Amino acid sequence: MPVTPTRWLAEYAWLPDLAQPTPDVLIETDGGVITGVTALAAPGRPSAGVDVYADAVPLPGLTLPGLANVHSHAFHRALRGRTHGGRGDFFSWRDRMYAVADRLDPDTYLALARAVYAEMALAGITVVGEFHYLHHRPDGGAYDDPNAMGAALVEAAAHAGIRLTLLDTCYLSAGVDGRPLAGPQRRFGDGDAARWAQRVSAFAPTDSHVRVGAAVHSVRAVPADQLGTVADWARERQAPLHVHLSEQPAENDECRAVHGRTPTALLAEHGVLGSDTTAVHATHPTSGDLTLLGDSRTAVCLCPTTERDLADGIGPARRMADAGIRLSLGSDSHAVIDLFEEARAVELDERLRTRRRGHFTPAGLLTMATAAGHAALGWADAGRIAVGARADLVTVRLDSARTAGVPPVGAFFAAGAADVEQVVVDGRVVVAEGRHLSVDVPAELSASIEAVIRS
Repeated sequence: MPVTPTRWLAEYAWLPDLAQPTPDVLIETDGGVITGVTALAAPGRPSAGVDVYADAVPLPGLTLPGLANVHSHAFHRALRGRTHGGRGDFFSWRDRMYAVADRLDPDTYLALARAVYAEMALAGITVVGEFHYLHHRPDGGAYDDPNAMGAALVEAAAHAGIRLTLLDTCYLSAGVDGRPLAGPQRRFGDGDAARWAQRVSAFAPTDSHVRVGAAVHSVRAVPADQLGTVADWARERQAPLHVHLSEQPAENDECRAVHGRTPTALLAEHGVLGSDTTAVHATHPTSGDLTLLGDSRTAVCLCPTTERDLADGIGPARRMADAGIRLSLGSDSHAVIDLFEEARAVELDERLRTRRRGHFTPAGLLTMATAAGHAALGWADAGRIAVGARADLVTVRLDSARTAGVPPVGAFFAAGAADVEQVVVDGRVVVAEGRHLSVDVPAELSASIEAVIRS
């Protein structure tokens, strides 16, 4: 469906580099791009007659740039509500996750991911980074199309109406010591990094809504002598490169025992860090690690709702920012899909750690959820309400039970995903009046999860 020129009249819009939203903003779009942004109530601007803006579509509430979910494992959504009530740690949770992974095929993954990505659209997310390692059949053999599972994710995002950065993940070993993959992990592996690179190089979707990047699953899953192969593949293509980093103390301890250095230092030694790299979690870095990340301009994606759900710990967000590390956000395991909750958790977790308030401004949290996230996923032309940016507009109600009486600047401390009223992605309306226009999200989530859990 072609995108037609549109004029939107936002009651409030959060424009770039401003500490708070601006009232009465006319936003003009054409061909999926913002072509005009005018603050009608700006001091000294003559008031225009109502008829001048009669053709503008009203956006009551607060309009934000599209939100970016930098880190997703779509199939983890099937675990919501099933793993949260008992004891255990990350590794006991991982066993439950592997059981779900073992049951997926391209058709069931398409159905599940379509519903999950549509849930993201309802939450105001216009782009997702899928950290994708479900490559092969459960026994480790290749599908007839070796990239069938990745193709299912591309199709799912198209149905949901959001953009996708498919972070094809290299996953070769079961531990820092190089133990071979076994059981459900077998479907993750390509044998070695060269064969991983050969497979992902053959996957070149031409859809305008998708980009392909790379990921090192972790120092546990890619032997040190093969890290450079993944990094080189990404750098040669100027593609995003992501990596799980220091998610648990055990990862740090094992890496020191085998390699005599931290995971961050090992990645630096093999050329993985850099301005196009995003480290996910970085929950347990040393001071030296923070220096390496900052000096190399490596970004960090924080996933607070997953990190707390798995009892992983609280990452040192303020120290990261002070080290010059660009921060973004992800919903990871999808215990919650709500970027407002992820953003405020960054601030609130710092308050718990330090027993002080005021570590990040509302505008800073907005940047994490928007521009920084889009940049981490290779969409630097999105995440801002500005001329030349992609026409992604997320309008949040200011009259719900959560937001009534809240000033617009307080949105990230009051609103939630349920308050998203309308979502525009590349100039197309995907969500209107809080409902997805093409996916029955609750029904499809229920059916697709039941198919996986009971198969």
